[in-house]
Amino acid sequence: MCYENRSAAGWPAQAGYGMAAPRPGRRVRGSRTGRPIMAALDLLGRRWALRVLWELRRGPVNFRGLRERCDAMSPSVLNQRLVELRATGIVERHLDGGYRLTASGASLLHALAPLHDWARRWTGGGAV
Repeated sequence: MCYENRSAAGWPAQAGYGMAAPRPGRRVRGSRTGRPIMAALDLLGRRWALRVLWELRRGPVNFRGLRERCDAMSPSVLNQRLVELRATGIVERHLDGGYRLTASGASLLHALAPLHDWARRWTGGGAV
């Protein structure tokens, strides 16, 4: 079965559904030239994108499990984020049908670790 032509939930992909995944070199929010940092900030600034990455940090999770971990977010929003994160090579389908971070996704999460540390200090170290 080819997953490339399917939505994250397994339904046939809909052409034109939502915004295209931001790519360096193309116009993105905040940059007409598509500077790589602006493309990354556009992608990560989308609703629930960082939460999806965070919930995949411990390994593969299926669509339903990921939705539950994300406080029962809308399935259509989760599907759109997964489509975008897959299109940019940050998330991939796992052999068991779930989702996991790619090497690039794990690298991104590692790069965000200092932000996580800063946020803990900012909040007094309380919230996880």
